[in-house]
Amino acid sequence: MKSPAARQGTLRELNLGLVLREVLGAAATHTTPPSRADVAAATGLTRATVSALVDRLVAGGLLAELDPVPTQRAGRPAVPLVPAGGTLVAIGAEVNVDYLAVRAVDLAGHVLAERVRHADHRGSDPDDVLRVLGAVADEVLGEALATCAGTPAGTSAGTSAGTSSGTGAATGDDEPPGPAPRVVGTAVALPGLVGRTTGTLLLAPNLGWREVDVVRVLAESSRTFAEHRPTLANEADLAALAESRVRRPEGLASFVLVSGEVGIGAAIVLDGRVFGGRHGWAGELGHTLVAGARQLEQVAGQDAMLRAAGLPRDEGVEPLVAALAADDAAAHAAVASAGEALGVALANVLNTVDVPHVVLGGTYARLADHVSEPVLAALRAHVLAAPWAEPSVDVARAGDHAAVAGATHAVRDRVVADPTAWLTS
Repeated sequence: MKSPAARQGTLRELNLGLVLREVLGAAATHTTPPSRADVAAATGLTRATVSALVDRLVAGGLLAELDPVPTQRAGRPAVPLVPAGGTLVAIGAEVNVDYLAVRAVDLAGHVLAERVRHADHRGSDPDDVLRVLGAVADEVLGEALATCAGTPAGTSAGTSAGTSSGTGAATGDDEPPGPAPRVVGTAVALPGLVGRTTGTLLLAPNLGWREVDVVRVLAESSRTFAEHRPTLANEADLAALAESRVRRPEGLASFVLVSGEVGIGAAIVLDGRVFGGRHGWAGELGHTLVAGARQLEQVAGQDAMLRAAGLPRDEGVEPLVAALAADDAAAHAAVASAGEALGVALANVLNTVDVPHVVLGGTYARLADHVSEPVLAALRAHVLAAPWAEPSVDVARAGDHAAVAGATHAVRDRVVADPTAWLTS
């Protein structure tokens, strides 16, 4: 079957998304807001085309203009462009073994509201946990909409994730409020195999959940999820999505993210895209087998490290961090052993996918000063191409609860995919 020819209107809509993506990308990486000329140079579109598209996005409430700034070039001062704050709301949520998290952000990525509830969900009843998540999501959305209410059009309505304040246009107190904020959608990160088309969590071994109709339970227990059906994804995949957005300016488009919590997840990013495999189930690193036919989680997961160090598991990773700082011998031995096992497992991944860069996230990011060296030593020893493509290891930069951040990115990507649907005029 032949693909239909692109019409002029279709090209215009694609270019609209291209311009919007460029401005959103600058905001996500906290780089200097681009002008129309910057967008034209980055996209290859003519200045006249970019100007017309930007005018449409500004008038439609998706972009905002800051005060003009002088440039080195002749002509008028440049007008920096930023995503409009407080006009659209995206909800990201996560179920993890020891916490629930929900975050609401606007189009610019400013955090409008956030909740994190810590609890031990091992062997829990999925309906009970998901009902709590639904109630938390309703609280977060209510606060987010209240934050947006009365916000002048084009200004920041919250704070940027990982920063103390957002970027937005300077406006006076007498400016009228913008249009009522609209919810773009919701996404939920889950620690296991997700049926992307069924709304089902097929298996989450560390939770003890199997074939849970997550979408149904959330819709029945939460107005937020009833009105905005959530998309589901693996937590490591969404954390990798957030990490790829943070790393765009430096050009690191391919890497393996390993996300260590109680379980161990991984995601492969190739040319800026998360590779999920045929069903979206790729990356279950924690269930690969290592020495003695044991699963990697059993020897290198957070619980395994705490147990080897003689520390309780119910306080999370903090006691282990403190023991390492106190130069506790058992803690150092536990982390070194886990790092070696993790490195061996990752060497198998690198030999298979030919991506030499590893990013440590979650618990491993907290322990990076102690776990990076044994991981890197194992990679150098076991990756076949190491003499010609030196393996490297560094720490994730997407911040706390990266999977939640990735979930909000996934929701906001819907606006980029179809900007016309979200224009206010």
